[in-house]
Amino acid sequence: MMRRILRSPAGLAGVVLVTALIVLAVVAPPIWGDRAARIDAAEILQGHSPGHPLGTDSVGRDIFARVLVATRPSLVLAFLATLIGVVVGVPLGALPAVLGGRVGRFLASTVNTLVAVPGLLLAMFTSVVLGLGARGAVIGIGVATAPVLARLTLTLTSSVVGSDYVAAARVLRVPRGRILTRHILPNVAEPLILNITMIMGSALLGLAGLSFLGLGTQPPSYDWGRMLSEGLGRAYVNPEVALGPAAAIMLAGIAFNLLGERLARLAARETAPAGRAAPAVEEPAADPAPEGTGDILELDGLSVTFPGAGSAVRDVSLRVSSGEVVGVVGESGSGKSLTAQAIGGLVPYPGTVRTTRHRLDDRDLDTLDRAERRRLLGTTLAMVFQDPMASLNPALRVGTQLAEVPRVHAGLSRTAARRRAIDLLGRVRISDPARRARQRPHEFSGGMRQRATIAMGLMGSTRLLIADEPTTALDVTVQRQILDLIGEVSADTGAGVLFISHDVAVVSQICDRVVVMYAGRVVEELPVGDLTSGPAHPYTRALLASLPDMNTDRDRPLATIPGRPPGPGELPTGCAFAPRCAYATDTCHGERPSLENLPGGRRLACWHPRSGPVGAEHVHDEEDGR
Repeated sequence: MMRRILRSPAGLAGVVLVTALIVLAVVAPPIWGDRAARIDAAEILQGHSPGHPLGTDSVGRDIFARVLVATRPSLVLAFLATLIGVVVGVPLGALPAVLGGRVGRFLASTVNTLVAVPGLLLAMFTSVVLGLGARGAVIGIGVATAPVLARLTLTLTSSVVGSDYVAAARVLRVPRGRILTRHILPNVAEPLILNITMIMGSALLGLAGLSFLGLGTQPPSYDWGRMLSEGLGRAYVNPEVALGPAAAIMLAGIAFNLLGERLARLAARETAPAGRAAPAVEEPAADPAPEGTGDILELDGLSVTFPGAGSAVRDVSLRVSSGEVVGVVGESGSGKSLTAQAIGGLVPYPGTVRTTRHRLDDRDLDTLDRAERRRLLGTTLAMVFQDPMASLNPALRVGTQLAEVPRVHAGLSRTAARRRAIDLLGRVRISDPARRARQRPHEFSGGMRQRATIAMGLMGSTRLLIADEPTTALDVTVQRQILDLIGEVSADTGAGVLFISHDVAVVSQICDRVVVMYAGRVVEELPVGDLTSGPAHPYTRALLASLPDMNTDRDRPLATIPGRPPGPGELPTGCAFAPRCAYATDTCHGERPSLENLPGGRRLACWHPRSGPVGAEHVHDEEDGR
């Protein structure tokens, strides 16, 4: 690490200056201490000379020697003040991320209030209350820097706490303290290190300022600020007596800033809390999914509501059987991902989830207490997200993250869990898995990271794998490999797969059944083979017609669906797709169609179902001007 620091000119300068300061703080008092303390009446208030480069003070003591000796108290006091700020500020800013609820919001409000108080005023007030001297000044500067560090930590942890790997740690029932120290703080280390080292320089400057004002170090003790105050009256006659301590303060501040920037770059990696439930929203009776046998997931009447925004998901019913791959498709905002989060218990606060039936692997989740529910979800359900870099903790090695699941839930030893992690990395076709397990996520390609997240999902006794657009960020070759891998995982393990995508073409390659969602509701369900013979709902047909193929006329603009999906608070009285549908009638606009079971395992919610091969007659394009 030191070699990497020295490669940078700024890092080299910072290391040299800080090292020089530390060495000086150690050796200066025993070497120059006597000279700095020697009183010489014949040399009072002298200017610079060969014997006294910076002159002498009011009792004839050598100012140059005193500047050197003052390095130790100046650095020690600045370090202690910074330490107080870190010990108080970092935990105060980090706790809201793991506590949540009223306590978390209270702490966050406290931090925001303290930041509004001017730091210098707070430092001066604290030092006066505690009494003049170094102790009061140190505590005053530490108290003044704590809110700044707390606000920075609060901002940084808020951006990390919503990451998928933190959500996974919550599902695994990892203790809050471990989530904080293992998953959150290591991933905000870069800006914290930078700001802490900069605060070290700022603390030194603040302490010098308090000593300059007479609130800090008191005679006979001295630091650079005290010396600057004593020499200021002679600055117009002998400027060197004030420039000496001023230059020392400036160089120390620059040194810590340079070193902090370099350390921060080295630290950089290239690479739903409890709350008051929202008022229940009355919904019509849920439309049941078709009955099946051996269902791993049985979900009826799922509704997800947010205060002031209405229902983002309405009466969704799903079935996933062992070894079956069920696709969920729809435009962005149709409720696909929110449905997946609700199944996994990951809907963020203040969302409220309601179901009439929610069974996973023959166990009713609605009858379990919170601990049992999280244990069941952590052992039988796994999720693969669109961005694998957000799912993997960049601070931990890949093998360590995979091994965490069997260690927490199966009680395996560290060695056994690591062997299982290496074995599964090999099963998902990652070459040299033992070496790769020792690497961090930024050393993996996008496809390898996605394979690693799939392997992570298989570390437990997974019965249901939810893949939320896992191929969106991948090129077509890797996308094909990931699709094949998911199919193989389902066939080999017997796990059911809920595959979520906005791409009907991708879903048709891997799924057995397709569930089409629009505006938070299921509008059609059909076997994947019926996609080619023709779906019945105009929205499904429009999605298929908007996909270009080899026979698409390249001289015409790509076909699109006119308009946009309605938001949760914009839902019409009738069919939500009616404003965009070419076949909509007054009935469609005035009454919502129910989701009905049809022969052949199909379900449909439409007043005017279509039949036959899919055409583009109902899809508008720019050339039509409609």
